[in-house]
Amino acid sequence: MSDILETPSDRLLAAVRGLLVAKGVMTTDEIAERIRITDGGSPAQGAKMVAKAWTNPEYKALMLRDGTAAAEMLAIPMRGLPPLGVLEDTAEVHNLVVCTLCSCYPRAVLGYPPFWFKSAAYRARAVRDPRGLIGEWGTVLPEGVKLRVVDSTADYRWMVLPRRPEGTEGWSEEQLAAIVREGDMIGVTIPSIA
Repeated sequence: MSDILETPSDRLLAAVRGLLVAKGVMTTDEIAERIRITDGGSPAQGAKMVAKAWTNPEYKALMLRDGTAAAEMLAIPMRGLPPLGVLEDTAEVHNLVVCTLCSCYPRAVLGYPPFWFKSAAYRARAVRDPRGLIGEWGTVLPEGVKLRVVDSTADYRWMVLPRRPEGTEGWSEEQLAAIVREGDMIGVTIPSIA
């Protein structure tokens, strides 16, 4: 790329990468691999984990105990990333993930955070009025279901294991993964087959 077309941010990023290599912190190949891993993260990765948990009790137990290990079991690279926690939705509890300070997000399993997740409005409403917030997404919880808001941080990232929709018995993991949306794994929406 020509220096004329580079932005100050491009030059700063190149300088930081150069410094990491020069100081022996990372090699050029390791930097390229980390970029590839980051760019490979997407909601499809998390949906694959959810579908496997819905069909495999042992995998579900691992996912709830150690989300990082569960991701790695499905060849989702987690090395160097904060630990991944997984919150299970039940008939009694629905989980909603927010990062109240910025946009801490499990990128390896959900990709880049959506613009609304990073917004001050989402962060504030998730804490002050979570039922109203998810209601705007069309999510209405049955009476008596507790809504738990969990803060994703720089030290620990969270995703939701939503409840499996009724009527999906006998579906393959691929069919199940196809109905899981990013919002379902954040808690603003609930998977459905309708």
